[in-house]
Amino acid sequence: MRALICCVLAVLASGGVQAGPEEDRLALRKVYEDRFPGVPVEAHKDGVYAIDESARAQWQEIEEFPPYEIAVDAGEALFTEPFPDGAGFADCFDDGAVKARYPLFDEAQSTVVTLEMAINACRTSHGATAWANDAPELTNLVAYMAFISRGQIIAVALPASTAALAAYEAGKQFYMARRGQLNFACKSCHVQLVGNLLRAERLSASVGQVTHWPVYRFKWEEVGGLHLRFQECNSQVGAEPFELQSEPYRNLEYFLSYIANGLPLNGPATRK
Repeated sequence: MRALICCVLAVLASGGVQAGPEEDRLALRKVYEDRFPGVPVEAHKDGVYAIDESARAQWQEIEEFPPYEIAVDAGEALFTEPFPDGAGFADCFDDGAVKARYPLFDEAQSTVVTLEMAINACRTSHGATAWANDAPELTNLVAYMAFISRGQIIAVALPASTAALAAYEAGKQFYMARRGQLNFACKSCHVQLVGNLLRAERLSASVGQVTHWPVYRFKWEEVGGLHLRFQECNSQVGAEPFELQSEPYRNLEYFLSYIANGLPLNGPATRK
């Protein structure tokens, strides 16, 4: 297993045609298939609950009356509120079940666009002000759109242009790079040590880390987005976090979403 992980990390670290996005995705799937032979890769949509049976049982009980329901209901109300020009979010997102479309690389803007960015772009195009990236309204609306998008299959397009591939590679390198006082990389926990305990928490597989957001975390006592978790991870290893919706985090989300291709969405969710 250790030899396989070393081989996979070498593939991820290499550049050029030798390690394109699809090679990365397949290499990581192989790690998790071999590390957890009784767990289908698609089961990692549930994060750590795919590999921790006792924690999964507790999580399933919580999901009977999930604490994120308030956020979903608030998001549904926001989705129907009209903009100053009389239009609404449906003019940008149809029925709102579009979570699987994001993130995407927008060639016109030459950048990765997240659902949060698209929501604010919709608002400003119809005369409304953009929400702050940490605004509860933005998180609640994403929670609602995630809820009605459940079951959609992640299918991020293969980065085709030079700019799109550069964004993907930037996200991959962020995932691979050690940082902070603890000198940890994302891959340290979620590839090399996946399944092990870090303090009292079992480490999840990277392949399923984007499927279930936003999340109600009991330590937060509220629903938060994926980039908030990125910030928390950076802080935990003693690194300075980036801003929500910053380019490094959008590129990281793009990379993680591509390697999650084929997994179904099942957000929002609850976590410790």
